[in-house]
Amino acid sequence: MPGSILGTRVLRTEDPALLTGAARYVNDLDIPGKLHAVFVRSEIAHGRLRTVHTADAEAIPGVVAVLTGETLGVPPHHGFVTVHPDFARPPLATDVVRFVGEAIALVIAETPAAAADGAAAVWADYEPLPPVVDPEAALADDAPVVFPEHGSNQAVVATDAPLDLEAISDVVVRGRYVNQRVAVVPMEPNGCAAVPDENGRLTFYASTQMPHGLHGQLAKALGIDPTQVRVICPQVGGGFGGKAGICAEYTAVAAAARRLGRPVSWVPTRSDDLVSLPHSRGQIQYAELGARRDGTFTGLRVRVVGDAGAYPTIGAFLPTGTKRMSNGTYRFPRIQFDVAVAVTNTTPMGAYRGAGRPEATALLERLVDHAALELGIDPIELRKRNLLTDDVFPYKTLTGVTYDSGRYATPLDVAAAAIGYEELRREQAVRRARGDRVALGIGVATYVEITAGGSASEFGAVEVHEDGTATVRAGTFSHGQGHQTAFAMIVHDQTGIPIDRIRLVDGDTDLVPRGGGTGGSRSLQIGGSAVHQATELLVEKAKRLAAHLLEADVADIVVDTDAGTVGVAGVPAKALTWAELAARAAEAPPDVIGDEAAGPGILAAEGVFDQGDATFPFGAHIAAVEVDLDTGRVRVLRHVAVDDCGTVLNPLLVEGQQHGGIAAGMGQALYEEVRHDEAGNPLTANLADYGIPSAAELPSFEVHSTETPTPLNPLGAKGIGEAATIGSTPAVQNAVIDALAHLGVRHLDLPCTSERVWRAVRDAESGTLPDPWRDPPPIFARLQAGTEVDEEGLGAAEGI
Repeated sequence: MPGSILGTRVLRTEDPALLTGAARYVNDLDIPGKLHAVFVRSEIAHGRLRTVHTADAEAIPGVVAVLTGETLGVPPHHGFVTVHPDFARPPLATDVVRFVGEAIALVIAETPAAAADGAAAVWADYEPLPPVVDPEAALADDAPVVFPEHGSNQAVVATDAPLDLEAISDVVVRGRYVNQRVAVVPMEPNGCAAVPDENGRLTFYASTQMPHGLHGQLAKALGIDPTQVRVICPQVGGGFGGKAGICAEYTAVAAAARRLGRPVSWVPTRSDDLVSLPHSRGQIQYAELGARRDGTFTGLRVRVVGDAGAYPTIGAFLPTGTKRMSNGTYRFPRIQFDVAVAVTNTTPMGAYRGAGRPEATALLERLVDHAALELGIDPIELRKRNLLTDDVFPYKTLTGVTYDSGRYATPLDVAAAAIGYEELRREQAVRRARGDRVALGIGVATYVEITAGGSASEFGAVEVHEDGTATVRAGTFSHGQGHQTAFAMIVHDQTGIPIDRIRLVDGDTDLVPRGGGTGGSRSLQIGGSAVHQATELLVEKAKRLAAHLLEADVADIVVDTDAGTVGVAGVPAKALTWAELAARAAEAPPDVIGDEAAGPGILAAEGVFDQGDATFPFGAHIAAVEVDLDTGRVRVLRHVAVDDCGTVLNPLLVEGQQHGGIAAGMGQALYEEVRHDEAGNPLTANLADYGIPSAAELPSFEVHSTETPTPLNPLGAKGIGEAATIGSTPAVQNAVIDALAHLGVRHLDLPCTSERVWRAVRDAESGTLPDPWRDPPPIFARLQAGTEVDEEGLGAAEGI
């Protein structure tokens, strides 16, 4: 709208506090008398825990207590979600340890150094049990069972009616794709501080994404009334899905603080964080795409093996999210998508930027590029022949979700024009004709993803104070996304209150009555819409108040957003400022200004916005890479991202999310991988061994937006926090493979490291390339035959 601030590049108001060090993280909190906690962790992946020896640690000066599973006194509980009752986890291991890094004791001391010394002095007697580290091996009939009472290592299974793809297709391309296990690696590791008061009430500071969810989960785990717990989130240095919900360490620290009657703080080292914070991805995908000779897709058949880790929680359900999004951007007549998720003796799996959706796009875009090679059709042309057309929306997919709005060809066209696709193809042909040893690769990916898929409602409130400032309260939680700026823009747009005079309060369960937190790219579309709705109610109240004070008809009252006043239309001299309205709110009768939510005499409004359903952002990414055929080194030359998140409220915030998403996606494509040896020992438990990219490894990103509003919320907004991650990984992977395609290479598993690329070139040039396909594990045949016996023990995948 003319004159609206929405859609403009407003600088982030959060940044000065971050840049000057005024923002405080868990480790910065000045808590008088706080003790320091260090966890002692299992050094074996699977074994019976016989005795935990604590005497040496207890004798160290400064050590206050050493707690074990026997002495902590908290029963096992589940994580972010419950998969099956058998999989409950004790905060400190008791009878059995199930992964390297599982906590077996908690040392509490007066100083961090004393706590670390105490932890080093704790030792344990184990009776080793056979570990199972590989999820495919875990699903074999003769695999060691991680939870014997469960009867098998199956955590979640899902099957479809069988699809005879060969009978309906001229060509079937297939591949076994490894979407590797990755670590979250937030800038700030996980952490918490528990502060009990003299009345037994617990204030719990946590580096979490979802304070209200944690509030209920923590109270339940401790067996206390929720009113006895307050969760406060200080500044959080990144979450990305890994900091969603309760974790075993939170429960142990909280229980220790209550037991000792003193504050206890836990701030792990990076190595500690890399084995304890949930990992993610971790799928082995047996994917097959059928097509006719003209390129028309005939069907998709996928069998996915997922890895749940040692204590299945939300990560066990994510392969079913991959299934949910397997329709992608394409027209498919049929889809068969079977899932088997295994329990393994590894760090439990959770969510990470995209959480199931990147895996769906990765397998689809690999198949499409493979089909383009086999059919001799340009990768962009093949996609355009099969994309859903603009006139089908809203579109009910074969997997049961409804895409709200879309123009899938538009971002692809914009991306191709921006990168100069045809010119790149010509340059590639010239290089190949010359026999260059530095090959050029061009990778294309289109995607659609789901945002706000877990919860479509959120709380928002706005209050104007007597000094003319305003406070927004929101049930979302901002930890880098720019909520304070975005929500202030929404309030300013309707009131004219200056953005720098609008404050956001979130992340405190005493100050905000409810909330879903931040995850699944939900915040602007739902939290922002809640703030928008509350501001509308506030403006209506202000108009009634102004009419009362000015003795005018409400219909004649207008808000001048340029002046920041409310008054009679055409009589600006008598208009009231927001400060004057707030100061005189108490003068108004209850029917003018008061309501149950905000209270009488207060210029405020609040409410819950319910979107009703998820939204589906989409886009296209194209990457250009150079690959040195003699060393395997990959260099990303350019990356063009065109993402459509509906109506763009603030281009600066959107671009920031695009940049971060691309960096995360490139990290998975080229560098990142959590690895274990056969005994379950982590091989990547520090940042010397686990590779994450820095700015030096990344090009300047070229980001663009198209805008296709959703009809589901008043802002027209969809999510953007994960979109660029979803598009970038397969674009870069496809580009690397495309650089080697003339040698006969059809697939490289993630990450496309220099060694992996070099080996592929060596095998191709020596004529020893392995077949990228092998038959899926036998469990899928058994599931299709209906012969699996563990039906009662399987997790339910609906609703995640």
